[in-house]
Amino acid sequence: MLLAVLNYAGIAVFAASGALIGVRKRLDLFGVWTVAALTGVGGGVARDLLLGITPPASFQGWENLTVATVAAAFVFVFHPQFGRLKNSVLVLDAIGMGVFAATGALTALHNDASPFASALIGITTALGGGVLRDILVNEVPLLIQERDLYAIPALTGAFATVLASEWGATDARSLVVGSVLASGFRLVALWQGWRVPVAPEDVAGRFGRACRRGLRFRRRP
Repeated sequence: MLLAVLNYAGIAVFAASGALIGVRKRLDLFGVWTVAALTGVGGGVARDLLLGITPPASFQGWENLTVATVAAAFVFVFHPQFGRLKNSVLVLDAIGMGVFAATGALTALHNDASPFASALIGITTALGGGVLRDILVNEVPLLIQERDLYAIPALTGAFATVLASEWGATDARSLVVGSVLASGFRLVALWQGWRVPVAPEDVAGRFGRACRRGLRFRRRP
């Protein structure tokens, strides 16, 4: 039951983030709905395809697309109340990412995927909708923005969900652990400005120059 509720919550939150970007890009009603719907169900569709669930659950019934549509309509009408759109998108995206990382991993476990595969499918579920959203509106996906901590929180939440489940935790506790950890990690990283390290410049060259300077210093009379 909780798995289904959190899945709907993730769809709603991701759809809302997609709708907010659509509003910011001045898309019309259909454009906002398209971005919102694909953002909301994109990760789940990718998850189901990886698990061999065809057609994907979002295409089997009306529930998922209805949740995404209601979220898009709400944002389309009341978007001024969300305040600064960019910050709202980032917060909603962080919450949706955490929820989908946990639900995707647990769904994979329930479909007899290995723990490692389940964690990777959880990450795919968490990242798929957001990447699709950013591509649709011609923005650099949050996943690969310069030094942005996005995939690592999703990875942490998905693996935490799998570990909690494998250690005997109930589904509810596993979902709470994974989603709170992933979303919290992402939000704290945004708040504190944490960044992923970039590749260092010419480590071997700097080491060689340091060695040569050391040799010259030792040869001085």
